[in-house]
Amino acid sequence: MKLKIWLLAGTVAFGSANALAAEKKDDYDCANATNPPTGTLTLSDVIQIGLCRNPNTQSAYLTSEAARLNKNAAYAPYLPSVNASASAAKSYQNKNWGDLQKGASLSANWLIFDFGKRFSDLSQMAALWRATGFDYDSTTQNYVYQLVANYYSLLSADATVQANTELVAVAAGARDVAAKKFSAGAVAKADVLKADTTLASQQLTLQQSQGNREIAKGQLLSALSFPQASELNIADMPTTFGGAAENKAIGELIDKAKQQRPDLLSAEESTTAAWHKRNSAFLSNLPRISATGQLSYNLNDTIYSDPSLGIYSATPDRLGASVGVSVSMPIFAGFANAYNVRAQQVNYDNAKEREKAKNDSVALDVWTAYQNYRTAVGVLKQTDVLLASAAESEKVTGGMYKVGRATMLDWQTQQSQLADARRQNIAAKYDLYVKRASLALAVGDIQDELNSGDSSNQSK
Repeated sequence: MKLKIWLLAGTVAFGSANALAAEKKDDYDCANATNPPTGTLTLSDVIQIGLCRNPNTQSAYLTSEAARLNKNAAYAPYLPSVNASASAAKSYQNKNWGDLQKGASLSANWLIFDFGKRFSDLSQMAALWRATGFDYDSTTQNYVYQLVANYYSLLSADATVQANTELVAVAAGARDVAAKKFSAGAVAKADVLKADTTLASQQLTLQQSQGNREIAKGQLLSALSFPQASELNIADMPTTFGGAAENKAIGELIDKAKQQRPDLLSAEESTTAAWHKRNSAFLSNLPRISATGQLSYNLNDTIYSDPSLGIYSATPDRLGASVGVSVSMPIFAGFANAYNVRAQQVNYDNAKEREKAKNDSVALDVWTAYQNYRTAVGVLKQTDVLLASAAESEKVTGGMYKVGRATMLDWQTQQSQLADARRQNIAAKYDLYVKRASLALAVGDIQDELNSGDSSNQSK
């Protein structure tokens, strides 16, 4: 059985994650907390807290647990069924009450042979249990990916605020230089006005980025089921990329996804369940052979054989028993059985088609995520070059303006290009993180991505 609950082993989703977080964060009770823990949280910390608190992953786990119990219940037909009964009755006839009739009985029934219907029913429930396990795995991975994306969005927003703060400082410095040169009569008033405009524009951009940062923080807090007004500090990620996913060929990644994508494995198990259900519907039309037995005990003191003559048995038979074999077979039920068999065949064919569609979708997901990741790698490299060039150009142009060899317009142009380059570089950096996580999710094992990020973060 390929069933693999990612990161959580069932109970982690419903309690053990709390223990993990408590061990790591000074007995922090993540399940009942109303605010995030103090201090700086790593991505691993955020994921542990989220899995401890998220109702969707816990609901998916409980669904899988219910399917497991239903599967266990499917073993019951292999064991005898025993029923006990007791009775007490008093008859009334011709205005006279008869004696109280009391008794008890014990009956047993054991299905001996049913042409494999019990096995089909059990196999169906086992396949459904595995399918819900993979659904839980898929729900968990998608939730973790949401946390990863929100985490990187907050980091990107933080970096943008920091970059815009630095750009405001650059614009303020340029304004001071222009004011001094104007006071010395070296430049016209227009240079000071242009510098003021640039500074005001950068300050406006800083305020907007601060608002975006609060939105990104609120989204991550919402994903963690915390109030949006809470404070949250998270750790930055390393700038090195060494995950296993990007070093593999696309064909290998697609093959890996087809082996471990939980939604595809769930579709396969659903097809298996539909196959067994179709077989069970057919086998329900065949005979069933059972062994039966009954034990009864009569508690009455007298048993009348002819009440009208007053003749009764002085020694009633108190104990009775019987054993036997019964055979049952449905003969006609208004064509319901025949239609049920045909309906289950159609359901099975439908499940096979859904599995084929999911198989094609998985290959496309991996292909798209892989190409997006490769594009993001190239974009980051280009923005690194662009940022370095823009920073050097701004520095040189600023020096030239101070000695009168460049105009304020030239310097403003370079400052604007530097601002755009920094924003593009920040966006490219964290977009690459998201694209790499997306590729890991498409392959079906986002844990590889997180392990890679944790190891890189430790070595940073």
